[in-house]
Amino acid sequence: MTNIVCSYQTVNQIIMSEKPARTEYPIHSLFINRWSPRAFSDQTVSEEKVKTVLEAARWAASSYNEQPWRFIVGVKEKNNAYEKILDTLSGFNQTWAKNAPVLIMACGKKIFSHNQKPNRHYYYDVGQAMASLSLQATEEQLYIHQMAGFFPDKAREAFAIPADYDPVAAAAMGYLGNPDNLDENHKKSELAARTRKPLTETCFGNGWGEPF
Repeated sequence: MTNIVCSYQTVNQIIMSEKPARTEYPIHSLFINRWSPRAFSDQTVSEEKVKTVLEAARWAASSYNEQPWRFIVGVKEKNNAYEKILDTLSGFNQTWAKNAPVLIMACGKKIFSHNQKPNRHYYYDVGQAMASLSLQATEEQLYIHQMAGFFPDKAREAFAIPADYDPVAAAAMGYLGNPDNLDENHKKSELAARTRKPLTETCFGNGWGEPF
């Protein structure tokens, strides 16, 4: 019975991992294979892999090399940050994120360190760091689901986040799980094909709205 279960889980992960982007032009496989699942396995993620994806984020580009990102990392049953992050999530996100072995709260510093002036690019730079983190996770056969659905004030209180920093986004990280464990709405989304707007709608040339 154990062998059958393991085989099923292996096959399921292979099926779920094959959700490639249907690109208009050739791009790197990391972009093709990166997607945001809600079904996570309870398989633990090694500390080395967690630090590897954080290292990728560390080398993201930022305005004036400010590196305004700060990450609070919660590992299930390893530190109390996990439950604190989970508690900040909306109920909608808690239902599935509680199964992920790693939760991350991404924060950004709102002012430049070199002149104490407002940094209007800090959200952008935190996003770049999260993008780097996500792609490295894909390389490690891990998956990230980033979330806007959380309560920043709860996060600020739970972690005593200073006033010059903002909680920007939460994220769940882990290995792929069985979509049958999700509710019907989440399962439908999990199994749906990935889509994006065509370049003609988002990339302009001579004037606004004129495709490049």
